[in-house]
Amino acid sequence: MSANVTNQVAFLRTTREFPEEIHQLCTEVNKSYLDIANVVNARTIGLFPTNRPAITGESWFFSTRRQQTQRQIYPISDYSSITHNLNFQSISTFTVIRAIGYDGTIYFPIPYINGANSVGIHVTSTQVVFDVTGAPPVLTNGFILLEWLLHP
Repeated sequence: MSANVTNQVAFLRTTREFPEEIHQLCTEVNKSYLDIANVVNARTIGLFPTNRPAITGESWFFSTRRQQTQRQIYPISDYSSITHNLNFQSISTFTVIRAIGYDGTIYFPIPYINGANSVGIHVTSTQVVFDVTGAPPVLTNGFILLEWLLHP
């Protein structure tokens, strides 16, 4: 096992001794704030907005550059293509393209395959498009989740 691992767990100690002398106290409070900020910023952010992208908090490393992903969800009620309104020129790559559907009785993942009946999705420069084959479940509601990296 290598000592040079990237995925070290963000840890925040639960106790801290604060000195009584004001200069030392200021120094310790500043260190404490930096510790808290670094640990909080190392987590995945659980925001899934529909109206605008949100930073996910994920860190992706290509060579030595750190990049963060952004995410947005899109409500759906049928298999019609939807316009995503993303600036495709600024996107380096998608990291997640998936969806969940509901037919009034069951929830199902998209892509969905059941024999000759399937539905998938792909993203063009302007739309999210459903690829329907056979007779997959009727879609009454659900959502599409897109996550992407911007060009550095």
